[in-house]
Amino acid sequence: MTPEIENAFAAIRSEHGADSLRRVELMLEPGGGGPRHPLQQGAKWVLPGLSSTPWHDPREHPELLPVVEGLEAAHPRIREELTAAWAARREVFSDYEHYLTRQRDWQALHLYRDGGLVPEAARTVPTAYGVIAGSAVAAETICPLLECHFSTLLPGAVIAPHCDLWNFSINLHLAVDIPDGCSITVAGETRSWTEGECLLFDYSFEHEARNDGDRPRTCLLVDLWHPGTTGPERRALTVLITEIRRLMGDG
Repeated sequence: MTPEIENAFAAIRSEHGADSLRRVELMLEPGGGGPRHPLQQGAKWVLPGLSSTPWHDPREHPELLPVVEGLEAAHPRIREELTAAWAARREVFSDYEHYLTRQRDWQALHLYRDGGLVPEAARTVPTAYGVIAGSAVAAETICPLLECHFSTLLPGAVIAPHCDLWNFSINLHLAVDIPDGCSITVAGETRSWTEGECLLFDYSFEHEARNDGDRPRTCLLVDLWHPGTTGPERRALTVLITEIRRLMGDG
């Protein structure tokens, strides 16, 4: 670890106790802190002790209820604003870049990225922006290492099977506009979306998505801290990943 990481970890331990970062330390040991599910092998980091369940009930975690209920309640207005933006302001959408992959048939409109809200989104999709700002950012349940964006798959688009980098954040989908023929598969289990409702899953497990419908499929994706992580762990993980990205020239 770099001096910056070591100093930050030492400060957290001093405030919260010697064992407060034990799971993070185990994660960084050779072997990644313990065994993992066969369909998690592609993840770079797996924090031990978190639920190994691929799919989660969006309402089982009290910490996440405000954002789940806020998005679902606001769905009609969110869809209306998204539809208007797609029709009249296509320039605010961009090809989605996932690690080193860019897909032109996967479009994104970001509300939160690089550790902060995107001001332009407040003018383009104010309802979704307000819910995210009030129930995820203000509550510090959003993972500042990742993002929140409208994810639009064009007809025929496929997101190939992959694992995301870690398990200490979790992915919430609000189904905004879902044509027939769309599906998502996580750890071998395929589901679809119900418009106006949320899905929640651990994307350290292998997952894929496709749009076999005849019009774009849009979900609002929110990267949230895994509810099983602690406050000290979240602080340490933010420092750790931010420093790794700096050293790699990616931040």
